[in-house]
Amino acid sequence: MKKTINTKHRILILGASGYLGHAIYKELGPYFKTFGTYRTPKREFEQNKQFFHYNVEEDDVYEILEVTKPTVIISALRGDFNAQTIAHQHVAEYALEFGCKIIFLSSANAFDAYSKYPSYEQDKTLSHSIYGHFKIKIENMLLRLPKKQVAVLRLPMVFGTNCPRIQEIKQHISEKEPVEIFPNLIMNVTLDKKVTQQIHYIINREKHGVFHLGSTDLVHHDEFIKSIIAQFTETKVKLKHVFTTNEDRYLAVLPKFNKLPKHLQVTSDFVLEEVCK
Repeated sequence: MKKTINTKHRILILGASGYLGHAIYKELGPYFKTFGTYRTPKREFEQNKQFFHYNVEEDDVYEILEVTKPTVIISALRGDFNAQTIAHQHVAEYALEFGCKIIFLSSANAFDAYSKYPSYEQDKTLSHSIYGHFKIKIENMLLRLPKKQVAVLRLPMVFGTNCPRIQEIKQHISEKEPVEIFPNLIMNVTLDKKVTQQIHYIINREKHGVFHLGSTDLVHHDEFIKSIIAQFTETKVKLKHVFTTNEDRYLAVLPKFNKLPKHLQVTSDFVLEEVCK
């Protein structure tokens, strides 16, 4: 049965050729008029009329906004932080002028200065990392827009069957190289296809605000990675223990105030099952 395209929204995904951006494009494409940007020329993107070449360091995002006229802009951009900041300023100006919505993919690193406990949606952000600082800067810029026009999605580590993290683990196993684990890191995780479903729901239900899209439970990084390795091989794998601190350190974004329906919530066990299928 052919899916009907929802004509209410025109979606532009900035960074649609990246791992998560492309997963979002595949989820939303059949339901909405969906456009995406790609950076590295690739035949599948060049031949797709819905895709536009965009280099955040060199190109002006405004041109793509004027051509696509989106009602929803999803930012899954990567690249130079200064260039991204300017791009997001232009996106925010466009949103303010035309009333469209921005969905920004942020990170648990917005809280990486708080190591004693997990973080919730209304907690104050604070980071010691350059990456975390950058994410906070963009969040603050966008959260100054009218409330209903912004959704900030803070993500923990994202896994998926063929995600870069899993590919890297498999490569290390096959090349007999040590796999990095962080024994003192307590985190939560999520699944690529669950994130794309959550974004779909947020668009359909016109949700806004800050969302923590991590699993509802916490795991130790080393235990979680060991469980993944155990699914791929029975042989002993070398592990490289990385200690950033002598005490347990939290880097987890837990949902508390802006909870999504049960079928869109995820547990670390479910992520593990899906990744190792």
